[in-house]
Amino acid sequence: MDGITNVIKPPGMSSHQVVNTLRRLLHMKKIGHTGTLDPGASGVLTLCIGKGTRVVSYLLEKDKRYVAELTLGLATDTQDASGETLQITTDFSISPMKFAATVHRFRGRQEQLPPMTSAIRVDGQRLYKAARAGREVERQPRSIHVYDLHINKIWPEGEPDLHFGSRVLLDVRCSKGTYIRTLCHDIGERLGVGAHMSFLSRTQNGPFSIQDSFTLEEIETKITGNDLSFIMPIEAALPHWPKVIVSPLAEQRIRHGNAVTIDHLMSVPRALVPGDEVLVMGLDGDLLALAMIERQEQLVCQPFRVLKG
Repeated sequence: MDGITNVIKPPGMSSHQVVNTLRRLLHMKKIGHTGTLDPGASGVLTLCIGKGTRVVSYLLEKDKRYVAELTLGLATDTQDASGETLQITTDFSISPMKFAATVHRFRGRQEQLPPMTSAIRVDGQRLYKAARAGREVERQPRSIHVYDLHINKIWPEGEPDLHFGSRVLLDVRCSKGTYIRTLCHDIGERLGVGAHMSFLSRTQNGPFSIQDSFTLEEIETKITGNDLSFIMPIEAALPHWPKVIVSPLAEQRIRHGNAVTIDHLMSVPRALVPGDEVLVMGLDGDLLALAMIERQEQLVCQPFRVLKG
């Protein structure tokens, strides 16, 4: 059983617990996720099953999209609602225009300091483990890109300004490695009143959205009915890669990881050039390998990750 599935992770479960639940339901161990969600967060958790785990690295690199709630006036040591209060600011009034202008400054490429509660390793140790031990570790800012950042809603509604406890729903599309709780914290810092992330849901992971996803309960029901329609083919993870069909005579070479010439490709969707990454398909529609077009004595299709041996 090989493929990709998207689970709507519920709040309260770790990403690893979701993986273990699917392992139990499918009676198989080879399942991995493509980007951790904090236990308190919900949303799209893309899981790779069987040989689908061979494309995990590609999905880890993809952009993400989130819906996040920011609460003004209260900063925590974890930058989200699970932490201890570090700062409370109650006496302030911020116009929606000033808030929007501040948020706008966080669009684009920027440096972000990873929070102490992240899973990043520094000197071989996870930051969150150091945080649990009460230690502060020196961290280096990381380059991130916030492509889109929009204000969807402000609560309470009908008030002219934002005050202590005002909540703002943000829609964020960003590069991998972006910490949304740090983004919320930094917006509060820029405003001078403090803030934390009080809710987070991932709505998109690369090519997969929450509309393509299933709850664990839905997946269990489908498995009970021998319905595996919740599992997509591996190539769904790489929708922009051209598909080429290899001739039956050359298929065995692909299965053994050997290059074949362009002449052995029966179907090519467009002109290929050196450096192109392609999905090599068999006549039966099975994905055989991920390959790259290279120029040797002539153009060849060289597998670099065989999926059907």
